[in-house]
Amino acid sequence: MILLDGKQAAEAMKKDIAREVARWSREWGRKPHLAAILVGDDPASQTYVRNKENDCIQVGMDSSVYRLSESISREGLTECVRTINEDPAIDGLIVQLPLPGHLDEQQIIETIDPAKDVDGFHPVNVGRMVLGLPAFVSATPAGIVDLLQYYHIPTSGKECVIIGRSNIVGKPLANLLSRKGPGGDCTVTLCHSRTLELEKVCRRADIVVAALGQPRFLKANMVKEGAVVIDVGISRVEDKSTKSGFRLAGDVDFEEVAPRCSYITPVPGGVGPMTRLSLLKNTLQAAMKRN
Repeated sequence: MILLDGKQAAEAMKKDIAREVARWSREWGRKPHLAAILVGDDPASQTYVRNKENDCIQVGMDSSVYRLSESISREGLTECVRTINEDPAIDGLIVQLPLPGHLDEQQIIETIDPAKDVDGFHPVNVGRMVLGLPAFVSATPAGIVDLLQYYHIPTSGKECVIIGRSNIVGKPLANLLSRKGPGGDCTVTLCHSRTLELEKVCRRADIVVAALGQPRFLKANMVKEGAVVIDVGISRVEDKSTKSGFRLAGDVDFEEVAPRCSYITPVPGGVGPMTRLSLLKNTLQAAMKRN
């Protein structure tokens, strides 16, 4: 069993991004700029945004964070998005999810300028991605494909089962893996809560992607010997033996599943760093398009 070390892969790929950023910055007299809107004080979101800021510094990009109250109105948040849309000094914009319950996430996403939508969530980018046209691809699916390619894991002709049909991971990843060309040509089955005989479906897969948000859901009896397992989930579970009283767990029961795998991602340190890498790539791409 080999760990798919997303942190190692991301660090290696950042070197290429840093060289491109330096070249572009010399040519245009400024750095690519990524802005993030953070609503409320959710600890996980704060940590994630802080990591994105550090990533930007590492590759030579500018970054800024707009911190808004959890009680902000839809109109207030929309106005902040529009201000950033109109700022010529900002190339990419992300609205950190999840948002507080009184805000409609899709409504807010659709206010983002598609040319700055480096998360790849806007319907314009989703539609272009599905059609195989140039677009900002959702960060986590793009990061997963990059991770598979970094470790030279073949996808052509392989069978992949994705558990979870979200618009952020499951659906776009199914599209990417089934497209023609490098990192694609998979036969993809997209599973969900209504899938019959899920264990049987998963056992036939060469690649299993768990992206449903249920800690330790994927068990050994759902994975065939030698499969590649990608764990997208990350949840806090109670653990009284730790100082914080909790620990991070993925959607895969790692201790049980890992011995059956040829490759498997850890949590944390697997998909997460690759997601942030995709944001850097998309921000650089946005800057290049704008100039």
